[in-house]
Amino acid sequence: MPEKIAVEMRGVTKRYPRVLACDGVDLSVRQGEIHAIIGENGAGKSTLMKILYGMVRPDEGSIKLNGKPLIGHSASDSIKLGLGMVHQHFMLIDPFTVAENVVLGIEPTKAGLFIDGRAARERVERLSTEYGLALDPDERIENLSVGLEQRAEIVKVLYRGADILILDEPTGVLTPQEVTELFVVLRALRESGRTIIFITHKLNEVIELADRVTVMRDGSVTGVVSAAETTPEELATMMVGRDVLLRVERQEATLGEPVLTVSKLSALGRKGTHVLENVDLEIRSGEILGIAGVQGNGQTELVDAITGLHATSSGSVTLSGTDITNLKPRAIRDLGVAHVPEDRLERGIVPDFSVAENLLLGHHHRAGYSHRGLINVAKMEEHARTLIAEHDIRPADPSISAAHLSGGNQQKLIVAREFDGAPTLLIASQPTRGVDIGAIEFVHTSILKKRDAGVAVLLVSAELSEIMTLSDRIAVMYGGRIVAEFEGGTVSEEELGRYMTGAGDSGDEPVRNRPLDDNSPGQAAAGGEA
Repeated sequence: MPEKIAVEMRGVTKRYPRVLACDGVDLSVRQGEIHAIIGENGAGKSTLMKILYGMVRPDEGSIKLNGKPLIGHSASDSIKLGLGMVHQHFMLIDPFTVAENVVLGIEPTKAGLFIDGRAARERVERLSTEYGLALDPDERIENLSVGLEQRAEIVKVLYRGADILILDEPTGVLTPQEVTELFVVLRALRESGRTIIFITHKLNEVIELADRVTVMRDGSVTGVVSAAETTPEELATMMVGRDVLLRVERQEATLGEPVLTVSKLSALGRKGTHVLENVDLEIRSGEILGIAGVQGNGQTELVDAITGLHATSSGSVTLSGTDITNLKPRAIRDLGVAHVPEDRLERGIVPDFSVAENLLLGHHHRAGYSHRGLINVAKMEEHARTLIAEHDIRPADPSISAAHLSGGNQQKLIVAREFDGAPTLLIASQPTRGVDIGAIEFVHTSILKKRDAGVAVLLVSAELSEIMTLSDRIAVMYGGRIVAEFEGGTVSEEELGRYMTGAGDSGDEPVRNRPLDDNSPGQAAAGGEA
């Protein structure tokens, strides 16, 4: 009996100015399978999924959903046809409860007039129980962990009757334990007959979870393979068109004098509660300190306090002996602090500015680039072309607006700008979020080169493999405090995950460098996948 096809896309083409995003793409997804789509930044995978979901109109090609042609469909049409999408950035309203978010827009009613809150809670609870999602319908979104927020998004699309789910980078901000739990949920959905398409950059997860894999490069499909019959190395080569190092080679650190010293640092949030509480840390020149933690536990505020973007209430920040506590961001930057922010759209780029202008941000006032407030355009464009070539930013056009770049290429733009020159302190917050395997290799190598050149590096990442691959020391943040510190190579991902969720040792003083047992299965994890 022939296998049923849930999604069939033939000859799908999408053109943008100067960019051929999808070039005659064919995609076939079987009913009841988990199908991964992988590729470099700008390969066309996100555009392809937006076309499937009805967010973008193709210029050419045809689409069938469960054998039925789709013509000129919108996202709302897709939802009615049983296609749901869980976006990388969740679409939830923080003050609302789980149940209120799930039923929003199609609330059950009494007598056709009043919202039936009890029925809403019961339906959400039933779906949560059926698929092992363990959600409290009455809990407010603002009180949930990132992993539970993602479960709420999954329940939301299931509530709308989706039998085909698209997940965009579903594990990007999850702990190892949350990833394991998510995979259990996705397998349960597959066993129930649902079809799952997921976009990811994590090749080990592709091998572990997917049934089949479609690989894209430069807007075209380069191959479709069985996940059980391939390796991360083979997938990386198909994506990039060359051999890729999945593990970077790193030398022992040569430590110099302290560059960054944070002492008893505390800061208040918008509600007047502590978002940082008595944080102590020190980074020497030639050293990488990695900060691990679930999003929302003070990492963002710590970076913002160091860079002058968040006022502190007590404590101090010292850079090479100079007190920079609560200085203006430009003054701190001019002292040699480079900063890759975690949110590229909010703080990393100005979307309406050109690529050249964005590559000069933060340096535009310096000699050689401006005179009496006027930018030297020729110098700016020369600077941009050099960085575009060095960092493979696509398309290689300094005049287009940054809004026309893919998310991954926007990230490469920021990395190119912040790594340029000779900073004293490099703060890299989620430096490889949303970038492809080839770019990850380049960024990791660049970070290590900065370290080896004597730069102090503060690395904040939700990717534990990244933290463990690059860090000379690792600190774990939970509840605005540093709760544990380890030398690189002495702790497993699983143990870090426990401290990240507050399940490790508790006390006023952080746990420091408790080595793994020789027989611990996590010892090998210290290398991680780049």
